[in-house]
Amino acid sequence: MNILAIESSAITASVAILTDECVTAEYTIHHKKTHSQTLLPMIDEICRMTDMNLENLDLIAVSCGPGSFTGLRIGVATGKGIAFALDKKMISVPTLEAMAYNLYNTEKYVCSVMDARRQHLYCGIYYYKEGELQTKLEQSLLSYEELVSILNNINQSVVFVGDGIYAASDYIKNNIMCPYEFAPAHLAQQRASSVGIYAKYLYDRNGAQDSAQVVPNYLRPSQAERLLGEKECQK
Repeated sequence: MNILAIESSAITASVAILTDECVTAEYTIHHKKTHSQTLLPMIDEICRMTDMNLENLDLIAVSCGPGSFTGLRIGVATGKGIAFALDKKMISVPTLEAMAYNLYNTEKYVCSVMDARRQHLYCGIYYYKEGELQTKLEQSLLSYEELVSILNNINQSVVFVGDGIYAASDYIKNNIMCPYEFAPAHLAQQRASSVGIYAKYLYDRNGAQDSAQVVPNYLRPSQAERLLGEKECQK
């Protein structure tokens, strides 16, 4: 099976090709360029370098959120465009669950965190049981205080993964009571290879989706929607 995986939920832009159980190619950039500038050239490059014809893809996996509104829209639209044009099936992959796959089968709890601004995080808490990812806390939008309180109540060793580490590290260090660590740099960011590997796991259990079924999961309304709601409340 040939899988094209796309990750664009935050600053990191990442694409990967997986062939059966092998990560054939992965191209990742953590830089402040818009994903509309990076994703298609990156896909073209890894296909060219691996002699992969897009017609030979079996599945297209996209990180579907939460995360950046613009990044998710671009990544999902890119995957859907390729899938629609070539009549390929897709897998919609929850971003925070895919991030937990960076630390596959660790004995510790994994807390995936993404910076949601204003002292809030997109977060999920996971653990592995017999090699399968289990969910302790579903993908949520929580304040630093709320997340650390939950982890203190769980009171188990935890490893943090994601760009939320950089935003919330001081608060975590000063307030967490359970044993913890931050994932090293090469495992801390979103990775398309993890999206692709987890997509294969989801495909084996639930099958694929039509491209029309794949939509971003923002977890909260956009700024424009929030402002509109505030104006409606003031009327």
